[in-house]
Amino acid sequence: MIDRKYHRIVFSFFMSLLMSCIMSLVISVYNVGWVSDIISIWLNAWLFAFAVAFPTIILVSPVVHMLVSLILKEESD
Repeated sequence: MIDRKYHRIVFSFFMSLLMSCIMSLVISVYNVGWVSDIISIWLNAWLFAFAVAFPTIILVSPVVHMLVSLILKEESD
């Protein structure tokens, strides 16, 4: 197993993998419809989307965590 100190990177990898997969499929179908080569179109879009999403999530996630911390109030015991 992977050491817990890599949690942020592993989380970012899987989040970007799944979100880029889902979003690239939805956007590909929306743009071109269910054409005969939709799988090829989608896989090309997914590869590009993942290449953008992974480093973006790595860079943006600390900012998002900070914003969430500002918005959520502390739990009282």
